[in-house]
Amino acid sequence: MAKTIRAKNEYQQNIVKMLNSLAGRYSRWTVWQDFITMAAVAICNSVPHPHREVREKLYMQCAEKYTPAELAIFAKMLAGITMGIEANTQQDFLGELFMALDMGNEWRGQFFTPYSVCSLMAAITLTENILDKVKHCGWADVNDPACGAGALLIAFANACLDKGVNYQQQVLFVGQDIDQLAGMMCYIQLSLLGCAGYVAVQNTLTNPVTSYDARGLLPKDDGNIWYMPMYYSDIWSVRRFAAKIELLAKDSINGKHKGKVGVNE
Repeated sequence: MAKTIRAKNEYQQNIVKMLNSLAGRYSRWTVWQDFITMAAVAICNSVPHPHREVREKLYMQCAEKYTPAELAIFAKMLAGITMGIEANTQQDFLGELFMALDMGNEWRGQFFTPYSVCSLMAAITLTENILDKVKHCGWADVNDPACGAGALLIAFANACLDKGVNYQQQVLFVGQDIDQLAGMMCYIQLSLLGCAGYVAVQNTLTNPVTSYDARGLLPKDDGNIWYMPMYYSDIWSVRRFAAKIELLAKDSINGKHKGKVGVNE
């Protein structure tokens, strides 16, 4: 007897129906993985970035498995996720759906922290020191080194709104996860929320995210970083440019950063 999937809302229910309709020649796990990969690449390649060709090949490797009619269903799934997140930003849409599909148990015993817990953690994390940093410096940064599908970062964005902070313009979001699927789910959700920043798919313990500048605007990119579209908005582009100028001024003598600063353009 098939296990009942407890989707929390109509948007998730529709995603489950479409996912099941595609799970014939391939397992539901494979279909989900391909969908998340193609959705992440579609968002990523909507803006200029240094890995465009590599990501496009990744997209085509997934897309070539399916018929045009099946690919149209994938497009409807992404539209459904967008509408679901827009209808309620106070949720971990993909993480909760992932767990409802029981993929967390099938895949490395993974379990995502419930959004309610993340919401409490975010409220505690958003201290007066961070608010003062936003007030005096114009923006602050937040980093989750084990981001999963992004629940904690999503909760932090919502906590910022509660405090009157425009997280799209005043917070740089950085996520990192060792697993590509989890990282891409985080990337999709933060991108759809209009967050600015990036997600690094690499081991936090052995290969933590580092940057050329002190505040994380210019990450050292080995090809594993996914930049959110809002990261390329005018206000964040100006901040990156200013960070580059500051670095070039400091290292103009020895040329330490020459040819490296700005690899994310």
